[in-house]
Amino acid sequence: MKSWSPYALLVVAAIALDQWIKHLVETGLPFQEKLDLLPFLALFRTYNTGIAFSMFSSFGDTGLVIIAVLVVAFVLYLATHTPAGHVIARTGFALIIGGALGNLIDRAVYGHVIDYILFHTPVWSFAVFNLADAFISVGAALVVLDEVLGGGRPPPPPRPAPGASPKLRQAPGSRRLSD
Repeated sequence: MKSWSPYALLVVAAIALDQWIKHLVETGLPFQEKLDLLPFLALFRTYNTGIAFSMFSSFGDTGLVIIAVLVVAFVLYLATHTPAGHVIARTGFALIIGGALGNLIDRAVYGHVIDYILFHTPVWSFAVFNLADAFISVGAALVVLDEVLGGGRPPPPPRPAPGASPKLRQAPGSRRLSD
């Protein structure tokens, strides 16, 4: 079994980077004032009181924390049951867990998630999100990519040549009739 250390380190790094950037946003970016970086990208500090796109905000802090903990536990279960050869999937699971824990920390400490990245055009804007959300999205994409690529699965057994009779294997400890 391959060591979990690199994946645990990735989880810790994702949480640390997410929390550090959120601290910078909280202390240096005015609340709900757009700061344009590019014609389609801005910083915009706001709070998400629900889960993705403010869904389930009526569940309250305790309900949302419970949901987040259950999701992290499920993803951790999937990660620990993924074979060692699936490096892409394991990396994806680590990013999902790191992002989910980053947002869980916000919810537990502040009662909301700090969001600050806004993609927009003059007539349209995407929901405001944060680095933890990006980690979750990239992680999910990596898990799907690993599944599509078949990451690390052993190749199927070779097929017998057309017309060849299948070889019968003798069970261990059994005797042949001619013995």
